[in-house]
Amino acid sequence: MTKNPAQKNPDQPSPDTSKPLRTVRIEAAKKQRRKLRGVEVVALAAIVVLIGGGAAVATVASVASNNKGSTENAADVAGPAAELRLGYFPNVTHAPALIGVNNGILAKNLGATALKTQLFNAGPSAIEALNAGAIDAAYLGPNPAINSFVKSGGESLRIIAGATSGGAQLVVKPEITTADQLRGKVLATPQLGGTQDVALRSWLASQNLATTPSGGGDVTINPTDNASTLKLFQEGKIDGAWLPEPWASRLVLEAGGQVLVNEAELWEQGEFATTILIVSKTFLEAHPETVDALLAGNAESLDWLNAHPAEAPGQVNAALKQAAGKELPGDVIERALSELNFSTDPLARTFPKLLADGVTAGVGKQANLSGIFELGPLNKILTKSAKTAVSASGLD
Repeated sequence: MTKNPAQKNPDQPSPDTSKPLRTVRIEAAKKQRRKLRGVEVVALAAIVVLIGGGAAVATVASVASNNKGSTENAADVAGPAAELRLGYFPNVTHAPALIGVNNGILAKNLGATALKTQLFNAGPSAIEALNAGAIDAAYLGPNPAINSFVKSGGESLRIIAGATSGGAQLVVKPEITTADQLRGKVLATPQLGGTQDVALRSWLASQNLATTPSGGGDVTINPTDNASTLKLFQEGKIDGAWLPEPWASRLVLEAGGQVLVNEAELWEQGEFATTILIVSKTFLEAHPETVDALLAGNAESLDWLNAHPAEAPGQVNAALKQAAGKELPGDVIERALSELNFSTDPLARTFPKLLADGVTAGVGKQANLSGIFELGPLNKILTKSAKTAVSASGLD
């Protein structure tokens, strides 16, 4: 049953009838508002205290965090790095890296510093990773290193050692026997601005055949990853490619190509840098002990390759399988390794020509390369082993 609002409720006290009802209601409302304002003031004060306390905590935490970061950075600078992030390619020209990683030589020399690796197909990609801070050091070809050094005003990297020389060729269809027959043809290189890309464009220019970075000119050059290049060549969709090992050997032995140009023939004494070891300038300055350990590991890997020519094909093949998931046929690995020389000498005397070739190819600019090499740490290691020191002479 619905109650009548006017009906008296025995559970409630009787209203004070000494004042008019309206006055009573107004005064009650005022008291309620005063009560609410009091609660709001107390609550506001509490919030202020909490906010102040939180800000104080946040400030303390921030200062502690900053101090911790400063301490950790100072510790990093004072000793070896916690980890070294190394880039390299699953190519036979990177045999020092393959052996160093797969046989545990680099990790052994790095000691407590953890080795983390990343695979690349070509130098420009590795340089992008280095400049972005994704890796600390890399095995790659000289031209991407030159380009990065020049573009950064000398701040991006240092070349700290050599690794491999030789092992790059222009392989074409059997019916192509002269440079002039390349006019109107399509060739491939691993990546625009890479060492083989520069070598091909420069050589074509010496044969009066023009190219452009965008693919125009007398000869079309399509930058293509190496595995795709082999497939395209087998299918007859390209006419040839300037490639490092083992891909040059694969085009010859697996796809019926023939060598039109062996790059060794274009250099004095047949020596040209194919793979060098670089490190970011920042990492070198922060962790010289770690760089020394990396250099020692590189030197040991090179010594192993030069001391074990009979075992090298099998060991490099095993490392390729570990890195890329597939071994090479025996004749391919044998031919590829026969084209290579392994040395800590980065062949600094060849870099002025490499720079000039990049300018000719349209993917580089003239510059002063003074400071691109930091060979002091390497020479300390070589001296301890009673080996001949390497030099950056001839760079000018």
